[in-house]
Amino acid sequence: MSRFQVMTMTDAAADRVREIVSARDGARGVRVGIKKGGCAGMEYTVDLVTEPDPKDDHVEHEGAHVYVAPEAALFLLGTELDFEVTKLRTGFTFKNPNQTSACGCGESIELKPADLKALAEARGTA
Repeated sequence: MSRFQVMTMTDAAADRVREIVSARDGARGVRVGIKKGGCAGMEYTVDLVTEPDPKDDHVEHEGAHVYVAPEAALFLLGTELDFEVTKLRTGFTFKNPNQTSACGCGESIELKPADLKALAEARGTA
């Protein structure tokens, strides 16, 4: 049985996380969170991690490490982190089942929290 992970990441996202980490001394991975802001109410955050927080959920794929802030876990449950390069933008993208809407620029989203009971059951702590 595989260990529970709040979110998953594609091979492209894992490649980019490994690139970021290899370019910075002391980096261990990236931390994904959410913050209030933007025209739709919330924005994703991606920050460099040098010292993982033991409260964070840890996601690992092909040697890439992503940490999920505890306050974001309910909003990110079931999300797939991807990385894309298009003519208009290059960056991480989030395929999030908890997203209810997004603004036209795509940088700001509206999220509903996942069911707390579902998160507890998935973690095996129910």
